[in-house]
Amino acid sequence: MKLILAGLAAISQVAIGAVIGIDDAPSGMGLDDPTIFDQEGVKMHVSFAEDTQGAFRVPLFLRDGQDPESKRKERLERTRRMKSFAEKPPSSSDSAATLTNVRDYYYYGYIDIGNPPQKFSVVFDTGSSNIWVPGAACPSSACVEHRRFNGTSSQTFAGTGKKIQIQYGTGFIAGDVGQDTVKVTSAVMLRNQSFAVTNLEDRTFELPRSQFDGLFGLGFTGGSEGGVKAPVDTMVEQNILKEPLFGVKLFRSSEKSNGEITFGSYDKSYADKLQWIDVYGNYFWATTMEGIYYGDEPTNYLYGADKINNLGGSLTPQEKARASRKALLDTGSSLLYGDAFTLAAMSTRIGADVLSGEIPCSAVPNLKPFRFVLGGKSFYMNPNEYIYHDEASGVCEVQWMPVSEYLWVLGIPFLQSHYTVYNIKDHKIGLAKMAH
Repeated sequence: MKLILAGLAAISQVAIGAVIGIDDAPSGMGLDDPTIFDQEGVKMHVSFAEDTQGAFRVPLFLRDGQDPESKRKERLERTRRMKSFAEKPPSSSDSAATLTNVRDYYYYGYIDIGNPPQKFSVVFDTGSSNIWVPGAACPSSACVEHRRFNGTSSQTFAGTGKKIQIQYGTGFIAGDVGQDTVKVTSAVMLRNQSFAVTNLEDRTFELPRSQFDGLFGLGFTGGSEGGVKAPVDTMVEQNILKEPLFGVKLFRSSEKSNGEITFGSYDKSYADKLQWIDVYGNYFWATTMEGIYYGDEPTNYLYGADKINNLGGSLTPQEKARASRKALLDTGSSLLYGDAFTLAAMSTRIGADVLSGEIPCSAVPNLKPFRFVLGGKSFYMNPNEYIYHDEASGVCEVQWMPVSEYLWVLGIPFLQSHYTVYNIKDHKIGLAKMAH
């Protein structure tokens, strides 16, 4: 969240989503100590099972004035003056949900819950797996300022008696788990879908920072809090989708369109251009990341990649996958997040200030693309895609920020550069360079 509302990709510039967490012990590769700390001092532990794919939870990232790089506060102030969250929702087609772009910080769309339907604006987040909306009895300012769900007003609502708490990097919600009909589009209606009705939300979700009411996780059930079935798995189980997948287009704020998610189909004009990569684990839309290169130079800027690659044939494909860095494709994060070593080297290579991220705008036309190797395949970001030009202030700066050494988050800038298709059943992601 260019803002960073991890999963709420636009509010605070610090991880706000679930942090990496794995239940199993380290795989014994001995490459690094898996215990790390994020910028808020929250301990994060990464480990990978010996005989299964890694289980991990990842963050939602939003930017706001609390970010150590205080200069970004100016961007947030402009975001706070954006149109009200109560604006009339844009229309959606039978299978596509239209998304509103808030200054490239985050995107939100609308869902209906209950009968009669109650409308909510939500961030559709590939970096988490739960649905939650504010509850009618919630006294928190973040709830009072937004639409609130009233279970007694819905003929189809059923409580489960279960409690839920979700801790994000810079935010927290707690509430009760209920079940009801959740309508995403006229053709995508989930029956008896479990979701959280909050009775407590922290200030991260207050206006004017959060123009959305809640969150709609697009990850798998394995990544959900409270053992709640993820909505994408419900879609497949209830045979709602024509095809078990969804496609995501995120346009920049400088373009006419905002964005859309198409459920059960995708833009077939990209069919021949998509490169498919495997999803790592059964939690979120993450894959392995083997390298980051600048232009046609041979240097791999991804810290630690040489440790894996130099082991050569001594590793099986499974061992190499476990030991390599992981990258999450996250529609709920407003920047690219990764380890400080790699990002400092990338900034230095292009002549950007390592601390502030600023670079002379006059230098941008002479920069080269960065190539990201994901799942063994190459994907490119051009200079105008990894450099943010704030026309109001005349400042240019990189669209990345250090958070974790072990998990990379490829947020909105990367996804604005690529059309992405998420195959729920086959656990694959298809990427193609976006046509702007």
